[in-house]
Amino acid sequence: MCKINRICIASILAALPGLVSAQSGTNSPYSQYGFGELTEQSTGFNRGMNGVGIGYREHNQVNFLNPASYSAVDSMTFIFDVGVAGQLTNFEENGRRLNANNANIEYISALFRAARHFGVGFGLMPYTNVGYNYSTSSKISSSESGSTVYTNTYSGSGGLHQAYLGLGWEPFKGLSIGVNASYLWGSIERTVINSYSDAYINTLSKYYSADVRNYKLDFGLQYSARLSKSDRVTLGATYSLGHKLNSDPECKVVSRNSQTSVSDTTLYTVDNAFEIPSVYGAGLMWNHKNKIRIGVDYTLQKWADISFPMYDSDGGSPKYTLRSGMFKDRHKVNAGVEFVVDEDSRTYLKKIRYRLGAGYATPYQVINGIDGPKEYSVSAGLGIPIINKYNNRSILNISAQWVCRDSKSLIKENSFRINLGLTFNERWFAKWKVQ
Repeated sequence: MCKINRICIASILAALPGLVSAQSGTNSPYSQYGFGELTEQSTGFNRGMNGVGIGYREHNQVNFLNPASYSAVDSMTFIFDVGVAGQLTNFEENGRRLNANNANIEYISALFRAARHFGVGFGLMPYTNVGYNYSTSSKISSSESGSTVYTNTYSGSGGLHQAYLGLGWEPFKGLSIGVNASYLWGSIERTVINSYSDAYINTLSKYYSADVRNYKLDFGLQYSARLSKSDRVTLGATYSLGHKLNSDPECKVVSRNSQTSVSDTTLYTVDNAFEIPSVYGAGLMWNHKNKIRIGVDYTLQKWADISFPMYDSDGGSPKYTLRSGMFKDRHKVNAGVEFVVDEDSRTYLKKIRYRLGAGYATPYQVINGIDGPKEYSVSAGLGIPIINKYNNRSILNISAQWVCRDSKSLIKENSFRINLGLTFNERWFAKWKVQ
């Protein structure tokens, strides 16, 4: 037992630096808008069902999507879960294709029972990712000596992360409430470098930077009712508090002449510009004999009410100010199923869990007056028991997911993701009898 405990602790210490510094979870050019690409707020077992979890209530998994589920954790149990992911993305625009690869640590989470019907969870989870690098070129004038070509190079990195502490309590039989209190932090860097084939033309480059240090609150509710001896239904609801982040993003504009090496720099700042939206979620999970679980989730993110700072040099003097109309409310629907022949069987193959899921999400970004990409996704996964002389309750969660992000007038993305989640489930708090 001590050996397994040391493995868990060593895994936490080894994974922490990677998660904190991991900023390359995407290569998507869509991550240059707003806070970047919104990440999956789920763990390994959820992802096999395409992220379903608001109504999911089980004793042997950490379900970050609804903190009310923490109250279902087994007594004398400590659950530790760490996940990694890799993806291959194909970008397509006007008949041109490009591939990109990513791999990173996705999350770290843990859960234990502090008292009767009272669970405590904690961990690290990404919130957004920013990562892109591309350029565009065009001719702007013609003369006897040829045309002048200008090039804009766009790059960005960073993202937001959350370290959370969660509580789940079941005050009445079947009814549970919970909360995740998170420390939200991170930095986002974006640049637009301008250059010309004619060295006598001044270049104009923009450097955007922002730093976030604030809080995030997510509330959860679950009501579980037994319909019959074989069937149980759990209804779930979640709410995330929207609020200002007390962050002052900056935009540095540099005008430079490469012939004279003379440059002029102007710094713009917008006070308290960043804000996260209110998020509402509802979910339903049907459990039949602990063999079949079918769930559906709906989530509404109120992005339409959020403004975002933008640099604008058209129609007068340049300015860096808040602009509305850059986001839309995001609607997301996920459905998933999990099947196991007999989770208590002595036959190994009967204990494997099989998962399938599908989802659809509307865009939350508005790009140059055009709606951003819609998202379609499907997933499949396995929950493979880990059985040895030290432990027989841990699970290796493996899933594959295909995600298509498509907009008629913009870049189309097809991503294939592999998610690996290792869930250690140990009886840390058991009282051992010495003979």
